[in-house]
Amino acid sequence: MAPSFHWWAKEKHKGTPVVVKMENPNWSMVELEGPSEDDFIITTTDSPRLGRPRDKGHRGGKNARQLTWVLLLKAHRAAGCLTSIGTAMFSLAAAIRRRVASGRTDSDNDNDDSQNDVVVDGGREKENPTVRTRFYFCIKLFLWLSVLLLGFEVVAYFKGWHIGAPHIHFDQLQSLWARPLGVKGVFEWIYSRWVLVRVEYLAPPLQFLANACIVLFMIQSVDRLVLCLGCLWIRFKKIKPVPKQEDPVKDLESGESNGYFPMVLVQIPMCNEKEVYQQSIAAVCNLDWPKSKILVQILDDSDDPTTQLLIKEEVHKWQQEGANILYRHRVIRDGYKAGNLKSAMNCSYVKDYEFVAIFDADFQPNPDFLKRTVPHFKGNEEIGLVQARWSFVNKDENLLTRLQNINLAFHFEVEQQVNGVFINFFGFNGTAGVWRIKALEDAGGWLERTTVEDMDIAVRAHLKGWKFIFLNDVECQCELPESYEAYRKQQHRWHSGPMQLFRLCLPDVIRAKISFWKKFNMIFLFFLLRKLILPFYSFTLFCIILPMTMFIPEAELPAWVVCYIPATMSFLNILPAPKSFPFIVPYLLFENTMSVTKFNAMISGLFQLGSAYEWVVTKKSGRSSEGDLVSLVEKEPKYQRGVSVPNLEEMKEEIRQQEKASRKKKKKHNRIYTKELALAFLLLTASARSLLSAQGIHFYFLLFQGISFLLVGLDLIGEQVE
Repeated sequence: MAPSFHWWAKEKHKGTPVVVKMENPNWSMVELEGPSEDDFIITTTDSPRLGRPRDKGHRGGKNARQLTWVLLLKAHRAAGCLTSIGTAMFSLAAAIRRRVASGRTDSDNDNDDSQNDVVVDGGREKENPTVRTRFYFCIKLFLWLSVLLLGFEVVAYFKGWHIGAPHIHFDQLQSLWARPLGVKGVFEWIYSRWVLVRVEYLAPPLQFLANACIVLFMIQSVDRLVLCLGCLWIRFKKIKPVPKQEDPVKDLESGESNGYFPMVLVQIPMCNEKEVYQQSIAAVCNLDWPKSKILVQILDDSDDPTTQLLIKEEVHKWQQEGANILYRHRVIRDGYKAGNLKSAMNCSYVKDYEFVAIFDADFQPNPDFLKRTVPHFKGNEEIGLVQARWSFVNKDENLLTRLQNINLAFHFEVEQQVNGVFINFFGFNGTAGVWRIKALEDAGGWLERTTVEDMDIAVRAHLKGWKFIFLNDVECQCELPESYEAYRKQQHRWHSGPMQLFRLCLPDVIRAKISFWKKFNMIFLFFLLRKLILPFYSFTLFCIILPMTMFIPEAELPAWVVCYIPATMSFLNILPAPKSFPFIVPYLLFENTMSVTKFNAMISGLFQLGSAYEWVVTKKSGRSSEGDLVSLVEKEPKYQRGVSVPNLEEMKEEIRQQEKASRKKKKKHNRIYTKELALAFLLLTASARSLLSAQGIHFYFLLFQGISFLLVGLDLIGEQVE
């Protein structure tokens, strides 16, 4: 017999008692006799197929009682379910209240963190709080206005006076305006005036702005599609930069470099990098290059005496092991990283070196890094930079690092590789690259005028005619920020700096003696489209215009703008990281969430606001992959002569203990991000309003986007609070 899907149809237990325990203690326990299947058969004289007569009065009364009990039982269960949902909602609200009460907002200043200062004309000054909160005030205004409009629309909807048609004729507007006050009451009169105002005065400019953003959106999507097609062509044709070799039999990847060992200077700029200094110094000291041809500079800008002492001792240890390494410390940190590199390049002995390799403090180059990058300069005097790709030891640490990995995989695999192959220009990533010192000097050296000194030197070198090479198959391991606070600070610097640089270098680009195509590429594609237009339309279109169209339905956003094109672009972005396909929806929502930070940074850099000059060193955790440990074990232990080969498990356990100790030492505070929370409530309010207009795809997008803003605003993504 086929099983029944009704909860009361239990073939094996006919007539057995059913005990229902309600979760609410105020309700009594009910014991019912479970009805059998026969109790629901209605017997009449006209139904001979039932086989036996029944007492219609008795059995009918019992059937009615059983049906009543069943309905009561279902009602009790439904009430219990609602009670559970209510309890869960109250628990969630209590957790949010605790988090808000114990957290720090993004406007709070950390008194013990001097890195939050901003640099103006070489000195430190606090950012103006008025400027800092101006952007948040505008969002807050939109929030309260949306809540007011939502209540207004709900009342109008239930009164049956809701006008949701996207197009209203002029004669209808006139009739609305001419409707007397006493016909339907004060509310209807006010609502009719509101409809008239939004149709006549609000909808046209909003629709114009929406159309403009859609055009920018389509241009940026075409650019993204062209980049992906270029990457596809590179893979199809197997295009790969190959260094010139005197003997074609020798293979570069086997460790040979045709006897080409020029003088190489290796620089590691760092500032209070207590978590990562050991592994970075060990990695560069293990580079496979003749000792007489390499010099390592540790450029320490730390203002913590303990960190300075630890780094100095580490350098001294490697000096005793025979490494050609020097320690440099600046007392005055003028210009931050740019000033640090500029000061190091002014040393008298730098003139003896032909190339300089730069690594940030968390980067761990493989021993063959120089052998796979430096040979590309041989026989090609036009090459000024060879850039390697980044790989990440913690890309699977949490959701935040997975989403960052998607972005950076597209940046290196598509943007950097395509630009390097077809136009020999891309933005220097600031690390994991080798420069020809002559190209640095020809471009004017390091300048402290922006927070993106790496992009600045790359643009100036390109204007001087130098060419760049990107090696997609040469990787250098590093870390991704594991907390949203660290990632947010990093993205602010990465998006405000290019706008500062654009203001400064635009006259130089126009006057430069390069082709019109290169000028167009640098001004429109490199700066405007990818650095300014992208954060502008992402924030304006999806975080401001879309929720406003819910309250002004006469201005429309088509479904293909809200859903299909963003989904297609996210699909293209995720192609270089195919293992991340399960995160395509969180990636789309998170990118729109980050548009607030990027838009704020872009405005700060474009109009030279105080936060445009903010420089915060990205927080590191000092993670090392197992592959790094294995390579150190298998390699000849340069710094452990006379000592047996270290045990891998012991090294891993030691690193775990160090990480645990560092976490316990510094107390963590969750942060509350007011801009993100304000936008979360704005989007959730707009999603509720969209239900009144039966806009399905808009409702789901606004709902999930609002939830993503809420999670980020409460600091529930990335590193969790203990």
